[in-house]
Amino acid sequence: MRSEAALLSELIGLVYDAALDPALWPRALEQACVFVGGSSGNLFWHDAATEQSAVLHLFNIEPHYTKLYYEKYLPLNPVFPAATFYDAGHVYGSTDLVPFEEMAETVFYDGWMRPQGIIDFVGANVEKSATSSSIIAVLMNEEDGPVDADNRRRLALILPHLQRAVSIGRLFDQSRAAQAVLTQTLDHVTAAVFLVGPSARLVFANGPGRALLDDGALLVERMGALTAVSPEAQRALRAALVAAENGNAAGGNPGPIPLLTSLRGESFAYVLPLTTGDRQRTGALHSAVAAVFVRKTSPASPPPLEALAKLYKLTASEVRIVDAVMRVTGVRALAETLGLTQATVKTHLHNVFRKTSTAGQTELVKLIAGFVPSEQE
Repeated sequence: MRSEAALLSELIGLVYDAALDPALWPRALEQACVFVGGSSGNLFWHDAATEQSAVLHLFNIEPHYTKLYYEKYLPLNPVFPAATFYDAGHVYGSTDLVPFEEMAETVFYDGWMRPQGIIDFVGANVEKSATSSSIIAVLMNEEDGPVDADNRRRLALILPHLQRAVSIGRLFDQSRAAQAVLTQTLDHVTAAVFLVGPSARLVFANGPGRALLDDGALLVERMGALTAVSPEAQRALRAALVAAENGNAAGGNPGPIPLLTSLRGESFAYVLPLTTGDRQRTGALHSAVAAVFVRKTSPASPPPLEALAKLYKLTASEVRIVDAVMRVTGVRALAETLGLTQATVKTHLHNVFRKTSTAGQTELVKLIAGFVPSEQE
């Protein structure tokens, strides 16, 4: 039997290959599910504000149930919208959001999970914006058993690499990237991209990359080498490039390297090794050992529902109630909308009223409508 370290190393390499060739994502997702210990899984995005969602890649989920989920069961999934409130990189299980006893009583469980033999899942937000998240979910069936500490640990091991690969992949036009090697698309990418050879030698910079070097605020070319302006960022960048040069995909800094943080946002560098797997032929074109991508993010306040949930310490089920109260009135209508029993709705409503010090749905609606999160929240 192969060791966990060997399986992890192979999986990480495949994930990075998928960053450049999206056709490899299903295989990477399959290996991720096997490594974590689940029977199926998907990579998808979910927007809590619009209640829209779409699958990006999936493994071992029948097309019939995928179609059924998006046509009928998406609004009945009890883990949303609260699951999107977790910070990117935080691993969670379904029972962190909804107790299994309550999940088993829902229309979602009875109509979508139970027929497939799904009893639990472990997941994480790979990326998170103000209202939406890219999410990986590994689903457990009856043979796998419920999510345990080892399933969570294994997902946490691969999550930083998934985050980096997804961030890099989002920089490209997927149809073009699927048909051409990396260097043929670099000058069509709006983000700054650099190809780096041994000893951090800069061998290529696209247009935005050259502009970033000319600005000199984040990265500079120093004696022919790509160098971060911040000493702390330079140490992390150097470690990641050394690991890439040595062919160690799992080594170095496993996540984004902070280059600058200010009131206007943050800038991060992502290092993609080019010395192994399908990425090797890309690096060979320029004798490069790594590609360095720079991505900027702007600060964004959490939407009112998320901020309200955190302020009043609402559970995932209570968040769904609050969200639904803005659309329908009355216990029966809420129960039908959420796929819950009326008794369960009454219990959650009572808890929401108690936590928010409101006396009925009318007061609750007024609280939600007038809620503006402070800068501290």
